[in-house]
Amino acid sequence: MDSQGGPYLNKRALCSPLGAARLCQLAMGCAVIAMVAHSAGYSGSQGVFCMAAWCFCFAMTVVVFFLDATRLYSCLPISWDNLTVTCAAFATLMYVTASVVYPLFFVRSECPYAGCDVRNFRIAVTVCSILGALAYGAEVALCRARPGQAVVGYMATVSGLLKVVQGFVACIIFGALANGSEYSRYAATIFCVVVYAFCFALTALVVVMTVCGRTKAVRCLPFDRFVVVCTLLEVLLYLSASVVWPVFCFDTKYGSPWRPSSCPQGRCPWDSKVVVAVFSFVNFGLYVADLIYSQRIRFVSSHVHTNSRM
Repeated sequence: MDSQGGPYLNKRALCSPLGAARLCQLAMGCAVIAMVAHSAGYSGSQGVFCMAAWCFCFAMTVVVFFLDATRLYSCLPISWDNLTVTCAAFATLMYVTASVVYPLFFVRSECPYAGCDVRNFRIAVTVCSILGALAYGAEVALCRARPGQAVVGYMATVSGLLKVVQGFVACIIFGALANGSEYSRYAATIFCVVVYAFCFALTALVVVMTVCGRTKAVRCLPFDRFVVVCTLLEVLLYLSASVVWPVFCFDTKYGSPWRPSSCPQGRCPWDSKVVVAVFSFVNFGLYVADLIYSQRIRFVSSHVHTNSRM
C-alpha cells in the first residue's frame, strides 16, 4: 500500500478495456518477433524496416504498460494521456505499414525453397501483425476525445491524431526523396524539400509541446490558436509544393510524364518522384482536414501531466 492507503499497482492498467488492448499489443508483438526470428525470417531493406517497426512498437508498449501499471508516469514532467495516445497512433501506422509490406515481399502462394513451414510462419506473422494493428487502433479509439467532452488532451482529438499521420506521411516522403529522387536538379524541387522539412518540424513541435504539457500559451497566442496558425501556414506551403513538384518532375520541359523503360526496378528516380507527388497531395488533404477540425477545438490547457487514469 502507498502512503495514501491505495494499492501500489494501478489495477486499471490490467482490468480495463485499455489494459486489455495493451496486453493484446504485447502478446501480438512478442508472437511476431518470435516467429520472424525463429523461422519466418526477413531480408533486405523491407524486412529490416518491418522487424525494426515491430521491435520498436513492442519496446514502446512495454515501457508504457510498465509506467502505467506502477503509476511511475506521475513522476515524469509530461502529459501522460497525450503521450500514450500519440504512441498508440504512431504504432498503429507502423503496424499497418509492416502488415502490408511484409506479405507483399515475403509471402508467396507456393512454398519457397526452405519449405512450406517458412511460408506458414510468414502467413502467421502477417495475421498477428494485423491483429496487433487492430489492438493499437483499439487503444486510439478508447482514448479518442468524444464530441461534447471537455478536451484536456489535444492529441486525443481528431486534429491531434492527424498530426501523427501527417508526420508519418512526411517520413514516407523523406524516404522517397532519399531514394534517388534527383530533387537537387532544380531550385523549385529544392524549395519543395524545404517545405516538407519545415512543415514536418512545425508538426513535430506542436506534438512535442503537447506531450510536454507546454500548452498554456505561446507568446501572445493561446495554444489552440497557435495550432490553427501553424496549420494554415502548412496548408499554404503544401499547396505550393503539391503544384510545383509535379510540374518540375513530370512536365516534358523538365522531366518525363512516363516511366522510362530503362529505369531499374526498385531504384528508379521516376518512381520516387511519383511517391513524393502522391503523398504530397495526401498530406495536403490531411492538413486541410486538420485545419477544418482545429476550428472546433476548445481544450483545457495545463503545464502538468494529467492523471485521469490514477
